[in-house]
Amino acid sequence: MAAQQGAGAGPSPAGGATANGTRSRAPTSGRLEEAQVRAMFDRIAGVYDLMNTTMTAGLHHRWRARAADLAEVGPGSRVLDVATGTGDLAIELARRVYPGGEVTGSDFSEPMLERARRKAASACAGWVQPRFELGDALALAHADDSFDAATVGFGARNFADLGRGLAEMARVVRPGGRVVVLEITTPTRPPLSLFYRLWFDRLVPALGWLAGALAAANGRPGERAATTTIADAYSYLPSSVRRFPAPAPLAAEMERAGLAEISYVLTAGGIIALHAGTVPPERA
Repeated sequence: MAAQQGAGAGPSPAGGATANGTRSRAPTSGRLEEAQVRAMFDRIAGVYDLMNTTMTAGLHHRWRARAADLAEVGPGSRVLDVATGTGDLAIELARRVYPGGEVTGSDFSEPMLERARRKAASACAGWVQPRFELGDALALAHADDSFDAATVGFGARNFADLGRGLAEMARVVRPGGRVVVLEITTPTRPPLSLFYRLWFDRLVPALGWLAGALAAANGRPGERAATTTIADAYSYLPSSVRRFPAPAPLAAEMERAGLAEISYVLTAGGIIALHAGTVPPERA
């Protein structure tokens, strides 16, 4: 599965293990081969939600709600959440499209999707139940104009080819529909920029090391090599954010992907960027 990418839905990272289970140090460039990204998300699935809540003090739920607002969907709408991870954004969208709507969450990590299905079974009781599927963000298995909106939350920076991933999202959305990207960005003005560097360069890797140590201590014999990759994953996060386009270049990338009426808003003091664009009536 060349160039397949996924596993978003939170500010968590990817990185640090090869497909055969051997460890590789997370590169400072913030880039990894596709097999490494998928293997790491498979292995950190068990701590993913806890780390997201710890790193953001629970604010990631509020940011996803804003992303769902920007999707401009309602009862009866059909929505695709790309790189859905453990399904939090898909669940938020499911509440918006009830009754009669459909939400599909796509990801390349089956362990992440297993957690998404369990979570949605209770969180969406009485609402629309999202459908979760294995999928390639760079080659979505859906026809043109299949959805009213497509979203990606904290997963776009893991696309092997950002432009291709955005173009695929635009392709499967009908004319007039919305494409929304929720992602971490790097603040440039002090004092927040100083706090950001301290938090992401020092404290987040330390949290990852602690999570890895606890997982290794609680794991079965033979699991230690896999669980210690958690520490590498959260050391990879700062570099993956730094190499991702800033808000204005990301907006330009969305325009090149065929979107129009692109706008973005920064929140959380400039740490979180929410971009939205519209599929034009006549595609280029």
